[in-house]
Amino acid sequence: MPQDAFTLRLNALELNKTLAGGRINRINQPAREEVSIVIYTGKGTVKLLLSANASDCGAYFSEEERENPAVAPNFCMLLRKYVQGAQIVRVATAGFERILAFTLHCTSDFSECERILYAEIMGKYSNLLLTEKGVILGALKTTSADEHCKRLILPGAKYTLPEPQDKVNPADFAALCALCEHVQGDTAHFLFMHVAGLAPCTAEEIARTHRGGSLAQHIYDYIFSDEISPCVAEKDGNVIDFFARSHAGARPFATLSEAQAYYYAKKRAKSALEGTRRKLLAAVTQAKKKQEKRLAQIAEKQRACADAEQVRLKGELLTANLYALTRGMTECELVNYYDENGGKVRIALDARLTPAQNAQAYYKRYQKQKRTLEALAPQQEEANRELAYLESLVPFLSTAQNADDLRAAEEELTAAGLLRAQPERRGKKRAEVPFRTWEKEGFTIYAGRSNLQNDALVRRSAPDDVWLHARNLHSAHVVIRTQGRSVPERVLAFAAGVCAKYSAGRGDKVPVDCCPVRNVKKPKGSKAGFVTYTDFKTLLGDPAIAEE
Repeated sequence: MPQDAFTLRLNALELNKTLAGGRINRINQPAREEVSIVIYTGKGTVKLLLSANASDCGAYFSEEERENPAVAPNFCMLLRKYVQGAQIVRVATAGFERILAFTLHCTSDFSECERILYAEIMGKYSNLLLTEKGVILGALKTTSADEHCKRLILPGAKYTLPEPQDKVNPADFAALCALCEHVQGDTAHFLFMHVAGLAPCTAEEIARTHRGGSLAQHIYDYIFSDEISPCVAEKDGNVIDFFARSHAGARPFATLSEAQAYYYAKKRAKSALEGTRRKLLAAVTQAKKKQEKRLAQIAEKQRACADAEQVRLKGELLTANLYALTRGMTECELVNYYDENGGKVRIALDARLTPAQNAQAYYKRYQKQKRTLEALAPQQEEANRELAYLESLVPFLSTAQNADDLRAAEEELTAAGLLRAQPERRGKKRAEVPFRTWEKEGFTIYAGRSNLQNDALVRRSAPDDVWLHARNLHSAHVVIRTQGRSVPERVLAFAAGVCAKYSAGRGDKVPVDCCPVRNVKKPKGSKAGFVTYTDFKTLLGDPAIAEE
């Protein structure tokens, strides 16, 4: 994102045009590194968002509703104390730095003064500071005196601008002219390395738009022109960057604030989506490991009991040959009368026991192994069912495209005991997550976002509706509402594509079974999403069709 001095200068001009003369009504701090200020401008109320977060630092107007903490953080309380009700005199950049200075006229019953709120938009070094007469009253991020830092940021310390880089200030036209006489190599890279306040994309745009003549004059005119045409570049539904000047193929916006608000809202939504996805996948992965460990333990016990029939055979052979054995023997070799070839079996004996007691010992060992195997069989079946259910959750999480998809999955994981239930706020009840829905040639097509929704979709469907599911793969249940009509092949193909898209097929073409809902049954006591079906036909589901 080009939050360079060039962009911030235009941002300051835009903010100043709206905010100059406005009065601060309310201050909140919805996030640890983010402050929102509600300002009455005389023409209406706007909400200014100041973010010092490394990944989305900026200053722009936003209508996005964010939940505020129950207890206001210290910096928020400081701003409320010193600038609540203050009038905004002007908004400008501090020199040609990546710093916005909000000059505030503050009055109280006993005093009147001017304070400056600095928004330092500098990536991971971003910060918000309130000063009076050049002295810091408070800061969002402070430093300690023993860190040997070049800038001391503490209440009571003198506010100083960051140490300038070894670059030419473009406002110094003479120095800019001298620099441009020694341009070497790639022009854009040279400008980025030697001219202060330029992001790489801004330097590239300056170099690209140079059509001959004085390079220094072109740089100066480009940077200090008030021309602005904000836009946001996007690709495959994801935002890439925002710009103060138009870029080919980018989405235009009326103001730079609108462009930033759109860009950061999309970026935060994607970040939150991925964060929730990782959390849910981690819960499923942990549960899968637990079941896999359980199956491994069961398999180890089964291996230990694998010779149960051989132990029984030895007990029977000992019983049949008691007359030929004596106490004190450590082993014997007996004819296996079950073997057609008359083979012999070597049997270990306990010299302290009689032959009959040795035979009983083998019978007891056999009975114990038999009971163990009988007890392990249902445990193994249960663990396999649980593991299959957990694996059915992965496609829902991996194909989730929005917050509703993940909320449906989160509700299922909570119901399954894989996540701890979050307490609901009093008086607030979460709305039910809707099914995924499409309209195709007059038919409505629904798809479940989770196993719980799959079950609900089947329950709420009419017997004549068409049900689809990927064959031998975990997938969303898809239902076509028919209202008694026959379904055209194009609609079936589209629904099969939806089924393939939201399956474990990883975006490949997969076989999809379809049948009337009346042929779909849910076995009693089965896991969520598990059904049986009969009298079906199979289509080839192409996820590309669902994208059209």
